Amino acid sequence: MSSDGVNHSRRRFLTGATCVVGGAGVVGAAVPFLSSWNPSAKAKAAGAPVKVNIANIEPGARVVVEWRGKPIYVVRRTQQALDNLSKVESVLRDPNSEVSNQPSYVDPVNRASRPELLVLVGLCTHLGCAPMYRPDVGAADLGGDAWLGGFFCPCHGSKFDLAGRVYQGVPAPTNLEVPPYRFEEGGDVLVIGLDQEVA
Repeated sequence: MSSDGVNHSRRRFLTGATCVVGGAGVVGAAVPFLSSWNPSAKAKAAGAPVKVNIANIEPGARVVVEWRGKPIYVVRRTQQALDNLSKVESVLRDPNSEVSNQPSYVDPVNRASRPELLVLVGLCTHLGCAPMYRPDVGAADLGGDAWLGGFFCPCHGSKFDLAGRVYQGVPAPTNLEVPPYRFEEGGDVLVIGLDQEVA
């Protein structure tokens, strides 16, 4: 049998070239597929701890930072605000934070590890709206003399005191959440997202 007209070296070259191009295509498709299994930089950053310099927060002021896509309220409470916490306990749903979502190292009444510095997730526990910071004592639209400052959710009217504890008779079922946090050495940097080290 004659093999006239068949170029064996050309056939081997074309077969080899086709395998190389096909292999490169498989690798080219596999790399993005396998890298999609790793979390993106944005996803990693969303869960990363957030640092806040608290040295310049004035008494009575609030700053808002973002952690894991949620607003975090950091409030430096005045001594008057701390003194007023005991005056509203009779109208609160959970004054001792027995069913609250908060770390064990925060005080159940003032809901902080340092009394003057309140750290809360700024989402209402009813449907997740962002409550407004209303530190103004005696605000007429919030109850007049009975209002000693706190947070008001404009979506459905839930009210919280200046420890994030929920009032009775409002839609929100529980106190505002306290995220895990700690202070860096020196005490002027708050790290949200890391639990306090227990000695």
